[in-house]
Amino acid sequence: MYLWAKAIHLIAMVTWFAALFYLPRLYVYHAMARDKNEITSMETFKIMERKLYRGIMTPSMIVVLIFGIWMLYLNPAWLSQGWMHTKLLLVVLLVAYHHVCLIYLKQFAQDRCKKGHVFFRWFNELPVVALLIIIILAVLKPY
Repeated sequence: MYLWAKAIHLIAMVTWFAALFYLPRLYVYHAMARDKNEITSMETFKIMERKLYRGIMTPSMIVVLIFGIWMLYLNPAWLSQGWMHTKLLLVVLLVAYHHVCLIYLKQFAQDRCKKGHVFFRWFNELPVVALLIIIILAVLKPY
């Protein structure tokens, strides 16, 4: 049972991170289209962003959380280990990042987002750092 939970958790994690990487990249292109006043492109980006967030990103996050909690239930000793505390903190920060993406999604949908493409290029790097640390923690369990 544990191995099935782990497999589903990892599949959902890959899907969630793909969306966490792609949505801010769409924001980069959306901001560039806005700066060039490309209205048709901006409307297309609004649709793509909404579908990605609601159809892939949020369901993937929910599955990651459900199966991650299930694995902790099956292995409660992990909750006493420092690496897991750090990993869970990063997961909480990723959930917050996910919701910040929703804030920008709503701003773009209402043509109110003032952030530029350079901001979103940097914003796009945050989940990369989190992913690297989480993978190292989960594989090496250093402390």
